[in-house]
Amino acid sequence: MSRNTLTNETWSRLLPILKQLGIYRKKNLRKTVEGILFRLRTGCQWADIPSYFGKANSLY
Repeated sequence: MSRNTLTNETWSRLLPILKQLGIYRKKNLRKTVEGILFRLRTGCQWADIPSYFGKANSLY
């Protein structure tokens, strides 16, 4: 199973919306968003999110 939950097309449509909302463009923003989506999809605890997505406290 691929860890990416966002296709390139979806990400290219989502990024302008995030910028419009004032979300700044950090280099791993896509992984951060994917980590949040992973937690929402699985229902796991923040601390149990795989390290691939970044530190849990950064995602939270």
